[in-house]
Amino acid sequence: MRRKPRLARWQWAILFGLALPPFLVFSANLWVVSSTYRRVFAHPAQMPANAVGVVLGTSKYLPTGGLNPYFQNRIQAAAELYHAGKVQHLILSGSNQSLAYDEPTEMRKSLRGLGIPDAAMTADYAGRRTLDSVVRARDIFGQSRFTIISDEFHVYRALFLCDRFGIAAIAYGAPNLPWSASARTRLREYGARCKAVLDVYLLDTQPRFRGDPIPLPITKDSLPTAPLPAAHK
Repeated sequence: MRRKPRLARWQWAILFGLALPPFLVFSANLWVVSSTYRRVFAHPAQMPANAVGVVLGTSKYLPTGGLNPYFQNRIQAAAELYHAGKVQHLILSGSNQSLAYDEPTEMRKSLRGLGIPDAAMTADYAGRRTLDSVVRARDIFGQSRFTIISDEFHVYRALFLCDRFGIAAIAYGAPNLPWSASARTRLREYGARCKAVLDVYLLDTQPRFRGDPIPLPITKDSLPTAPLPAAHK
């Protein structure tokens, strides 16, 4: 019988090089989601209460000029939690790159229209990305326990970062848009989860902007005491 040809070392190296990136992407995403999914909630009634919710920013408008459905989802989710008594104060964390692009201010305007008083909102204009938002909530606004508010596909990464920075957090995930309308954004999130793993375990990435502490108008009597669901490392 004729022996089957064996692959040369260089051919094995090429195969390994082709297989490694998908394996790393799959592994990182599995790690991020499996370690956090038990702390992601879809209904306010099921959630423990926290004094503070952190709303993760995004642009109000699409490049085409229409309203951004991700922005609308996050605003609606934040309003639902506030009116259900699951959070008492909201940190609106987003980018403020210019006078023409100001995510926290747009969030404040929209939430005000949904009945959230100004006294219950604080803007964080340096939340340029998820890592900055969660770490600044701890270091600048003095919160080591809070609720993340964003789209469902996004909150897993935010909770993963919270775990690595010693923050006790749960998340309210706004319903994902259909794949037909969100495939590009959700596929990009797979790469962002890999970057989150590199940020905390290899690159030691820190927020771009620091600053002086900013106390929030909440009292110790309003702080919840019930334990949050445990983080799974």
